Amino acid sequence: MSHSNTSGRADPPPAIEVRNLTKAFGDLVAVDKISFSIASGEIFGLLGPNGAGKTTTISMLATIQRPTSGTATINGYDIVGQEDDVRRSIGIVFQEQSLDEELTAYENMDFHGRLYRISGEERRRRIDELLTLVGLSDRKNSLVKTYSGGMRRRLEIARGLLHEPKILFLDEPTLGLDPQTRNHLWEYIARLNEEKGITIILTTHYMEEADRLCDRVAIIDRGTIVVLDTAENLKNSIGGDIVTITSPDPDAIAGLLTAPWISAIEQHDGSVTIHLQEADRHIPGIVTAIHQSGIGITSLSVRKPTLEDVFLHYTGRTIRDEGADSKESMRMAHRARRR
Repeated sequence: MSHSNTSGRADPPPAIEVRNLTKAFGDLVAVDKISFSIASGEIFGLLGPNGAGKTTTISMLATIQRPTSGTATINGYDIVGQEDDVRRSIGIVFQEQSLDEELTAYENMDFHGRLYRISGEERRRRIDELLTLVGLSDRKNSLVKTYSGGMRRRLEIARGLLHEPKILFLDEPTLGLDPQTRNHLWEYIARLNEEKGITIILTTHYMEEADRLCDRVAIIDRGTIVVLDTAENLKNSIGGDIVTITSPDPDAIAGLLTAPWISAIEQHDGSVTIHLQEADRHIPGIVTAIHQSGIGITSLSVRKPTLEDVFLHYTGRTIRDEGADSKESMRMAHRARRR
């Protein structure tokens, strides 16, 4: 999924342009002056914990909520002044399921197509093509209430593409699915992007999802974008290898290790995380120094950085840490969506 232009032609305008976008619910700022640009045909990820502001961001870009301040354009259209053009340009799959369980898959798609005034013959052609794309053509006449969670997700994605939008929003697309179904859905999303050239923005708190699918990832925490780059660059930005040592006295270990080849030391939940290059060369020296100081080691592990490490490095906490402020943010956003 490369978007470089070597032909000498000017790059196309961005599919999404966001500038200082802000959303406040009373005193609570759910999204705080975020800015980013998404290229046409890119898969872009908003990665962060529940309540970080991901769904509120998507809701503003999809014209469901009005921003408190800031601007954004979708497919060249302003989200405040040109809402109808924006809505025609996007497909959206929200966390909450919105299918009619008493209708078949085909009937759900057909109803959606009529809402968008797609003519009968064209509607039938697109429905058949999309149900084949997401692997549901053999179950198109089954009632949705007989579908598994993964099948419903795939149907919602197919429905979101029926009016041929340029941009698809996926809000936590694999939430609550088992690992095997999640893997299958990732394959469908990647194929969609490749075969249709569709721009996809997805929100997730699954590291592996962002790592595997996204061309670039913006880490969002407490309403602000903390860092934005390719997953590879983000992982490289925090050092080559990661050694994690658990110990009864992590403070002492952190104070002891001061070698120049250590790029960073972090403490979290009774463990010390050491970022360094060529861990294999330096581990014997680290272990010897700790033992000579009389400090105990409970366990030691070595690995390459993940996006979880990136999140911890830039925010000081794991993505699973969730304070009261994020739960309140979710409640406020939910209330606003229901109005």
